[in-house]
Amino acid sequence: MPTPLPPATFLCADGPCLDVRTPAEYAQGHVPEAINLPLFSNEERAQVGTTYKQTGRDEALLLGLELVGPRLHTLVESARAAAPRGTPVRVHCWRGGMRSQSMAQLLEQAGHWAATLAGGYKAFRRHALDVIAQPRVLRVLGGLTGSGKTEVLHALQAAGAQVIDLEGLAHHKGSAFGHIGEAPQPTTQQFENDLAMALAVLDPAQPVWVEDESRLVGHVPVPGALWAQMQEAPVYVIDVPETVRVQRLVTVYSEADRSTLREALENIRRRLGGARTQAALDALAVGDDETACRLALHYYDRAYRHGLARRTCVPVHRLKAVDPHPAALAQALLDHVQGTADAA
Repeated sequence: MPTPLPPATFLCADGPCLDVRTPAEYAQGHVPEAINLPLFSNEERAQVGTTYKQTGRDEALLLGLELVGPRLHTLVESARAAAPRGTPVRVHCWRGGMRSQSMAQLLEQAGHWAATLAGGYKAFRRHALDVIAQPRVLRVLGGLTGSGKTEVLHALQAAGAQVIDLEGLAHHKGSAFGHIGEAPQPTTQQFENDLAMALAVLDPAQPVWVEDESRLVGHVPVPGALWAQMQEAPVYVIDVPETVRVQRLVTVYSEADRSTLREALENIRRRLGGARTQAALDALAVGDDETACRLALHYYDRAYRHGLARRTCVPVHRLKAVDPHPAALAQALLDHVQGTADAA
């Protein structure tokens, strides 16, 4: 018989994770790295659900068997493409009910050892949100737009520090231009799932660096429990010269489609001001990307300084960039933190 496992154990168990929910359920949110092997199509799932409500469980079961029966051979073959015969597999559905149990039993008959997720994806979601809400020692990396905070974050990780890259998980750089060059953003639910799994492998007793973000990273919100902890954590602001910031932004966005850049500028017209927006658009039109970036920074710098000034209840450490290279900034931050700890 398939072995039901609680979420934490299921996630660490051997074998590929097979999500037998519908493609629509999977697209809304899934266990990271899970493979969608739907027992029903979206339409079939709705049909079975309607039958269950109108005529009861037995009729819904019979309909489900009728729909799935002809595909059993294909389902086993698809599972074996992910896990050869004789190897373990993990199977889950929405609540750990008939879909995952039936599929797990089928795969055991086909020569696999199968585990199911007790409580299904619904239980995984509770587990994921619990992981996100776990108290942590956060260090918030701050700095004006173009300071290279994401690169510094990665350099901190390379130096052995624990980090969470919210922008990487959200596929967005966090501004009106943040979607440029990025993959489509995940759903809010998937962002939370990916974030939870990234946090789960970290030591909660050790500090975690995270970039200073708005509540929304593109269209996905930072989960409330983590956001609250970020607002209470010390901020380490790297002070990088404007010339370096402008050149970094030009490098990042110079290959972007001009119409996309124009659209992003129009999106901040009200906050940047009509005259500055038009001047930035004119500069963009003649290929003067440096001027366009410098003008756009007027809004972003003002907004960031305003937000930072409101954080009166937490320590704000400022670190002037002697060397703006990310690795040098990361080491300077680590030295500063160590020096502060030694002084205490």
